[in-house]
Amino acid sequence: MAMLNSLGFILGTTLMYATPLLFTSLGGVMSENSGVVNIGLEGMMTFGAFAAATVGYFSGNPWLGFLAGGLASGFLGFLHALACVTFAANQVVSGIAINFLGPGLALFLSRKFFDGATMTYNLPIEMKMPKYFNNMLPEGTFVRQVLNQDISVFMAFTLVLLIWFLLYRTKLGLRIRAVGEHPKAADTLGVNVSRIRYLCVILSGVFAGFGGASMSLAVASNFFQTLISGQGFIALAAMIFGKWKPHGAMVACLIFGCAQAMTIFIGGTGLRVPQEFLSMAPYILTLVILMGFVGRAVAPASDGIPYIKDES
Repeated sequence: MAMLNSLGFILGTTLMYATPLLFTSLGGVMSENSGVVNIGLEGMMTFGAFAAATVGYFSGNPWLGFLAGGLASGFLGFLHALACVTFAANQVVSGIAINFLGPGLALFLSRKFFDGATMTYNLPIEMKMPKYFNNMLPEGTFVRQVLNQDISVFMAFTLVLLIWFLLYRTKLGLRIRAVGEHPKAADTLGVNVSRIRYLCVILSGVFAGFGGASMSLAVASNFFQTLISGQGFIALAAMIFGKWKPHGAMVACLIFGCAQAMTIFIGGTGLRVPQEFLSMAPYILTLVILMGFVGRAVAPASDGIPYIKDES
């Protein structure tokens, strides 16, 4: 029974921590399938987490907060698209700038809205994302430990199916992948390359904002300076490990979420494992996966290459 409870805890915690990564990784999938590298996911996720916690606190409505997180990061996605698509800027440099801009804006606005504090006020439990199965599952059971999750968990896994269907079963998805593989050919067939890339990069910001919102409205109960500490880069690694496919990114995010869950589980067992090592474990796993798989993963052919119309 104790082993079953432990397994239930690990699986439930895996789902909880995989969800922010999954939202954000799906944002990377959308952007890079259209040919625009987005390493600014960390900054977008941070700004989304702040916006969600702030709007959720002042409105008393977690759904408004969640939506605000997506819209706020969607704005950063628009700025990234403006730089990379319209002005053909270096996409890596633009992403780095977003990674500075997102946290900087979050801290600046936090000081304005919360009396000089670098964190938002704590949300009451009823203002966090709801758990719809809370009263449907028997107390103390394995199923409850695994499935008693906030609604954003189920939204993230539903989004995997929706994006897979969009990319591989719709005309728009075919155009997105064509623009990412060979924008010149897509352009000659009448596809508006700039419009497709703008759409995908803005959506990548929205999804990263949802990832940040699920951190500040579900995993935690407020935004603070170190809430998003590398999760955006882990989501980027998950996208690469998943070979730029939504279902592949989902598997990778579950692996990273499991690493975080095991870290928490081992830390609570009383084993004499240095806390510093436990804190490093998810990031070590990221490096190991990147070293082992990044050479085998092939990005879309035009990923990272600006497209200038009428240029061969």
